[in-house]
Amino acid sequence: MGVACYPENAVNRPISKDAPRSPAALDIGARIPFNRPFIVGKELFYISQAVLQGRLAGNGSFTRRCNEWMERQFQAKRVLLTHSCTGALEVAALLCDIAPGDEVIMPSWTFVSTANAFALRGAKIRFVDIREDTLNIDERLIEAAIGERTKAIVPVHYAGISAEMDEIVRIAKKHGLRVIEDAAQGVNATYKHRHLGTIGDIGAYSFHETKNFISGEGGALLINDEAWIERAEILCEKGTNRSAFQAGRVDHYTWHDIGSSYPPSEIVAAFLYAQLEESDTITHKRRAIFSYYAQAFRPLHERGILRIPVAPKSCQHNAHLFYLVMRDRAERDALIDYLAERNIQAIFHYVPLHSSPKGRTVRASDDPLPVTDDIAGRLVRLPCFFTLERDDQDRVIEAVEAFVER
Repeated sequence: MGVACYPENAVNRPISKDAPRSPAALDIGARIPFNRPFIVGKELFYISQAVLQGRLAGNGSFTRRCNEWMERQFQAKRVLLTHSCTGALEVAALLCDIAPGDEVIMPSWTFVSTANAFALRGAKIRFVDIREDTLNIDERLIEAAIGERTKAIVPVHYAGISAEMDEIVRIAKKHGLRVIEDAAQGVNATYKHRHLGTIGDIGAYSFHETKNFISGEGGALLINDEAWIERAEILCEKGTNRSAFQAGRVDHYTWHDIGSSYPPSEIVAAFLYAQLEESDTITHKRRAIFSYYAQAFRPLHERGILRIPVAPKSCQHNAHLFYLVMRDRAERDALIDYLAERNIQAIFHYVPLHSSPKGRTVRASDDPLPVTDDIAGRLVRLPCFFTLERDDQDRVIEAVEAFVER
């Protein structure tokens, strides 16, 4: 069973018994964006170090530090920094030898990169509906979607809340399939004390400026099958064995496989390493912001006016985002407009991939996805970023309360 996310250590916020303030009484104030990039530690110092070291191309000292930090922190067998999570997913598709006519199972409730990585290899996408509670792929529907050409299952850990990985891995092993975790939103979140991205055969992280740990653009590939490590290094180095050459295992390097240029520059890696060093600080602050929202909206959740994020007890989420699910699309759209009038940027999320122009051409079936379609019209994301101040968060909360109590 899922539980609404009100962590036991939630920051206390007195819930007023008085009627909410009227819209006219609300203080509009300065604009509160949905997201704001931030500096938390030695980002600029490390960038200057990278410049002074005289190496700005990929796979320098800061790239190695990031890789080793994640291998140690998340207990991954091998981590390779990439220029984006999109790039990491593309390498995953190559490692799985996805070919034209193959099928890959994934939710439609995800960003386009999840499907694009496999569509680029000629695969058809078998979209599966999501659960009503976690908004992750419904593991009960996966087995029925498996066909003769199915090669992989790609769970997406929405909002940093894990999909039911034990059941997904069990199904994959039963049918000889690979599991590729799209953990773009799940860095430093866990499922049964295992870090997301390290449970399947391959994991993919994002360090886009909207994520918990940022580098502007950036990602990472987590290889959990040791047999794939050498080939992954080759694929990420334009198809050459340059990594083996740099490590002194060979005396020259040359073209061995298809591939592309996936590592980020050292400037990006230097910025990211400073963020990883402060991961505990960032995570603590984000969870405090999440908890404050959760406690504030709990009465409305319990009255059935709106719904807040839900996570199974087996999941430790990372407070990646905070969303509300409203009663219908009209109410959701009206709330977004209402907040915008008060200088607060709240936004919807995905247009489901199965209903997109390209999605209709690559989907393997026309099976209905009722939960996905329903959620897409009712979900709104609230401002949730590291530097969000308590006063601004109160403005968001008061505006939502005023809207629903009109």
